Amino acid sequence: MSAFPVPKHPNLGFYTLAGAPESPRDLIDEVIEAERLGLGAAFISERFNIKEAATLSGAAGAVSHSIDIITGATNHNTRHPIVTASYATTMHRLTGGRFSLGIGRGIAPMFKAFGIPPITAAQMEDFAIVMRRLWKGETVIGHDGPIGSYPVLRLDPTFDENIPLSIVAFGPNTLKLGGRLFDNVILHTFFTDETLQRCVETVKEAAERAGRDPASVRVWSCYATVGDHIDKPLRLKKTVGRLATYLQAYGDLMVSTNRWDPSVLDAFRADELVSNIGGAIDAIATTEQLEHIATLLPDEWLAPAATGSASACANAVRRQIDLGADAVIMHGATPTELAPILQFVN
Repeated sequence: MSAFPVPKHPNLGFYTLAGAPESPRDLIDEVIEAERLGLGAAFISERFNIKEAATLSGAAGAVSHSIDIITGATNHNTRHPIVTASYATTMHRLTGGRFSLGIGRGIAPMFKAFGIPPITAAQMEDFAIVMRRLWKGETVIGHDGPIGSYPVLRLDPTFDENIPLSIVAFGPNTLKLGGRLFDNVILHTFFTDETLQRCVETVKEAAERAGRDPASVRVWSCYATVGDHIDKPLRLKKTVGRLATYLQAYGDLMVSTNRWDPSVLDAFRADELVSNIGGAIDAIATTEQLEHIATLLPDEWLAPAATGSASACANAVRRQIDLGADAVIMHGATPTELAPILQFVN
């Protein structure tokens, strides 16, 4: 039996290095504090700057004992599959089984600009199957599938590793794939209640059709959690700024998924400030600019978030579970910022 306590809040997690951190070393204190508070999972996103997932995962694993570490997400096509498989087995053993490899589609326009091939659902399915074979010690010979052609893929024939796989899912095809093959399905921020329920239903039904126990697939709501105890300029950045940045990157998908009015997105894009800002809004917009951008976003678009007092935030987080989510990522806040809210979470 482990000498370390089971997390007090196993169904609650957070994203490390939220926003645009000055140093990746901030992750170390965040993970230590998250574990002290009893959070169940630390999620690691990947950016092509100072947020490289393998390095950050290792750092998180080295300073923790009970919290799960989940990439949410890296991409299968930015590393050779043997490199990714080795990364996962290393993390699995480093953490004593607390690691989950999470993948996603990434941002297609950026990948295109970098010359990285776009990611498809078929590739992610193929990747998941190959990873599990490698982790079970198989030698994969003559693989020719959506992830590519490889004469031989092999790790160690003595391996018999059960490493959870996670997927960041948006559209119905990826949600169904998550239900069929993955262990954790991570949803996107600013999903409405109806969207959350629809996504959970899609995942669970796909799992059941695949002959799996739907309860074995954990659906994580990714829920912006920004209490009033945070200064207003930072609250604007974490709510208005974050949603506006998503609308910059993949607004059509956000609007269609939530069944919002596309004419509002058109007006947002046509706004002089938005169209000329020259970067990610949550990274470069001033408080005054964010206040203007807030006037472009309907209240209902900003409503899918935990805001207000610490107790109100806790109630909103709990409601995500009531709506069908198995677990909740309290997105956009550091463990220190989440501490007052956790006092009200049972």
